[in-house]
Amino acid sequence: MNKFKILTVFAFSVILLSSCGDKPKETEAKEVEVLPENIVELSADQFKVAGIVYGSIEQKTLSNTVKANGIITVSPQNLASICAPLGGFIRNTDLVVGSPVRKGQTLAIIENPEFIELQQNYLEAKSKLEFAEGEYNRHKELFKDDVYSAQNFQEVTSNYKSLKTQVNALAQKLELIGINPSKLQEDNISRNVSLPSPISGYVKVVNVNIGKFVAPTDVIFEIVNTDRLTIELTLFEKDINKVNIGQKLRFSMLDGGSQYSATITHVGRSIDADKTVKVYASIGENSGSILPGMYVNSWIETSSNPLAALPTEAIIQFDEKEYIFVFEKDKEENGKPFTEFKMVEVKKGLSDGGYTEVVLPKGFDLVNTKVVVKGAYSLMAAKKNAGEMSCG
Repeated sequence: MNKFKILTVFAFSVILLSSCGDKPKETEAKEVEVLPENIVELSADQFKVAGIVYGSIEQKTLSNTVKANGIITVSPQNLASICAPLGGFIRNTDLVVGSPVRKGQTLAIIENPEFIELQQNYLEAKSKLEFAEGEYNRHKELFKDDVYSAQNFQEVTSNYKSLKTQVNALAQKLELIGINPSKLQEDNISRNVSLPSPISGYVKVVNVNIGKFVAPTDVIFEIVNTDRLTIELTLFEKDINKVNIGQKLRFSMLDGGSQYSATITHVGRSIDADKTVKVYASIGENSGSILPGMYVNSWIETSSNPLAALPTEAIIQFDEKEYIFVFEKDKEENGKPFTEFKMVEVKKGLSDGGYTEVVLPKGFDLVNTKVVVKGAYSLMAAKKNAGEMSCG
């Protein structure tokens, strides 16, 4: 019960007691009406103080939820580990953790004497290939005219194909380190190569500094794209049959702040040793405050059904049972207007978005019954203070 409700009930209780104290002494000799246990009555003044608002049973789409804990992660295609295929010395980089980068941007300049040797070998092999190709074409024509022997033509062909293979292999190595073979000439051999970013995002890890030597297996940088984050959830075995691809979920950080939405994209099909299953969901929109590594609480919406429901505050617990109040009738006592309300026992079901499912007794008139949707706490206070109201 919030502060407003407490104040309302307190003020209402004062009205109840004062209304009894104001009655003249001669009324004590009159017969007092005995109300049934499930009936509560209010005078016109008490009705106003209680803030009674009527409503009706609504058909609401309520979602059943499965609660799960998880962590914010990124999919493999949005996380890049940057290495230097041939290794080398770091000659320049200006990145720090958190630096934004775009796809194709230079992350670092790497220097290695092997780069010079590789370019030299490629240009030399390419030159030999050009000569071998001319020899091959010339001997091919001679062989057609039976001027050249088959053995000599085979030797020329073998040499040509061998050089062609060598040039193609060296070209692939050049592309591997970021050098375009088609633009490589004798006068633009370089000992440096640029290390580009394969994705856009932010720098997550920096493992180098200027002058440091890195081997081909060393991770120089890690780049993460936070535009498409994923939640890795851990579900218990008993809940896995309730979850399917495409279901929506709501999640928040552990501090209980803002809630966000996500959609389940993958459901694990194997149970871990601790009897849990991994489920993955794609986050709809990232406000910028969601970062990889954050822990979250989530609520997976497993079903959506139209159900008979009321605002949660309309349902009151009394003697370990749930009740609602409905309008019974208006009447007069000693010329003063009163309103009677009837307590109806119900069963609570799903709760979602401020509404709660109610299982009603048989024969309940859904169309004509006026239900108290606001002020139920005040009516319960009147019920509990029935002794004071009688002013005995």
